[in-house]
Amino acid sequence: MNKRILISGASIAGLTLAHRLARQGFQPTVVERADRLRTGGNGVDVRDQAVEVVEQMGLLPQIRAAAADVHGMKFVDADDRALARIDIRDPESIEIMRGDLVALLRGVTDVEYVFGDWLTALHQDENGVTVDFAQGGSRRFDLVVGADGLHSATRRLAFGPEKNYLVFKDHYFAFANADSTLGENRWVTMFNTPGKMAGLYRSGNHSQAKAYFVFRSRPLSFDHRDLTEHKRLIRDAFGDSAWRVPELLDAALEDPEFYFDALSQVKMPSWSAGRVALTGDAAWCASPASGAGAELALVGAYKLAEELAAADGDHRIAFPRYHATHRGLVAKKQRIGVNVRIMVPRTEGGRRVRDFAARLRS
Repeated sequence: MNKRILISGASIAGLTLAHRLARQGFQPTVVERADRLRTGGNGVDVRDQAVEVVEQMGLLPQIRAAAADVHGMKFVDADDRALARIDIRDPESIEIMRGDLVALLRGVTDVEYVFGDWLTALHQDENGVTVDFAQGGSRRFDLVVGADGLHSATRRLAFGPEKNYLVFKDHYFAFANADSTLGENRWVTMFNTPGKMAGLYRSGNHSQAKAYFVFRSRPLSFDHRDLTEHKRLIRDAFGDSAWRVPELLDAALEDPEFYFDALSQVKMPSWSAGRVALTGDAAWCASPASGAGAELALVGAYKLAEELAAADGDHRIAFPRYHATHRGLVAKKQRIGVNVRIMVPRTEGGRRVRDFAARLRS
């Protein structure tokens, strides 16, 4: 059995995989580039098969208790008048803040953790993988799994440049903490101009609100780790906007956990190369517009662990089976066209049609 498994990324997928592998008799190690668990992020949905996964982990009661309790989306004009509402409550789905979910997963996952380090090289042979680390030294593992997100270092090292796998979806987005007094409790409030959306997320069970920004654009050239450049791009895009955007911008740009990136998807013909595999956004990012990131991460990581256990650790059997059983759900969740048109209509006419359709549903 290939027991010693390195997981790159203490993400939803990485922690889920580590938990299930440990329960199946493997010896997982989780390496995380940040110096601590990343507890930021937006609301994520646990639904369908993902509910079964967290129930197997014994976390369903805690996740229900920490639910965000958001009722729906409200679209407003520049004077903050409600134009339309969409109720998004689903009794079969649980929305929870990403940071809360990660903390719960960490609490039940007792494995070796290495924070503040990351992979710089992978050397495979017929018996294992030698991994070089940024902080020095190398270690030997039987298998390596990248759960390190959209800009996965594991994917780059094992599969090649990310430009070969990232598909830009014509938009950029950002989110950060915001003043909770600016929006209606239990609603996501959105203000649109053609090709842009600024919004405020108010959870019913959290004092902290989240600001959202999305804008349509041609591809832009920037370093995905350059926070100063990210903030400049958002201020350039929204600096002259109406509604409460100036207040949201000021708060967001002061937030140390401000996050900005391209709205992109990852599409790969295979999620494994020899003794290295990928899971979560590193393998199939559907983008935040899908609303399915946590679902895919939980289900995919769980399936990978189950296939490894069923194959007694033989990656030559487990990796293809994992790909075959999860590919269909990924393809379904990557169809995000309708979601983008709802959130960010391209034209003023498109916004009016969206609002009219929303009023018919309410």
